[in-house]
Amino acid sequence: MHLLVAEPAALSPARAIVETILDEVENAASRFRPDSEISLLSAAGGVQTTVSRVLADLIDAALTAARWTGGDVDPTVGSAMLALGYDRDIADVDPSMSPLSSFTIPADWSMVEFDGRIVRLPPGVLLDLGATAKAVAADWCAQRVHLQTGSAVLVNLGGDMATAGPPPDGGWHVLVQDTDDDPPSQIALGADTGLATSSTCRRRWRHAGELVHHIVDPRTGRSAEPVWRSISVAAASCLAANTISTAAIVRGYRAPDWIATLGVPARLIGRTGAVRTLGRWPQS
Repeated sequence: MHLLVAEPAALSPARAIVETILDEVENAASRFRPDSEISLLSAAGGVQTTVSRVLADLIDAALTAARWTGGDVDPTVGSAMLALGYDRDIADVDPSMSPLSSFTIPADWSMVEFDGRIVRLPPGVLLDLGATAKAVAADWCAQRVHLQTGSAVLVNLGGDMATAGPPPDGGWHVLVQDTDDDPPSQIALGADTGLATSSTCRRRWRHAGELVHHIVDPRTGRSAEPVWRSISVAAASCLAANTISTAAIVRGYRAPDWIATLGVPARLIGRTGAVRTLGRWPQS
């Protein structure tokens, strides 16, 4: 996590705010913790469960993203993730492992019953909020820091960035570069902006002899075809940016035309390292 504030005196209270929010999100939504709310929800066996306000808001964001992308970003890919061997923190996944499990439970976001606070999952359906929860957390952190300290702020949670408040002169300068082999791009972010990069290169390992990555096509239960090494998007929120970049990875060759209809700035890196930018990509 990186935390930048425009007012030095705001740093200490800002850090406390961010750490509190991240603890709340971790306790609510980490599928790698057996005591998290989402793990307990998945084990509820189809029983209606009242969840905390934090998890409710995270589930609401995930279902909104699924609805808006036509299911390209789907929080019910938990079983598919497990079948691919992504059953622990990525730092602990053996990149050469070949798990024997297989994806057998058909699921999609429309199967989740949710009324704003009470959730029911069909038995066997596992939620994975990885495509949206970190982005929502970045937005929450930036907004709350600015609200409570008055300082302009940039929060970076592993590449999911959010800003709030008037930025320093010239904006927040950020280097966009997914891997050391990718061409870099120096950009400037303004106030109340989100930036997210979805990558097929960062989180990957071997499954049954095949190189796989963590962005799952919900319709197949397999890693999306790696048409793009990475896609970076700037939008009005980190949630919007990450939803678009993740869906674009799933859409593959159709991604540029779809992003163009949205009118958001984006930068796409192809398999060979070729760069394509769309919209007013904020190159500085």
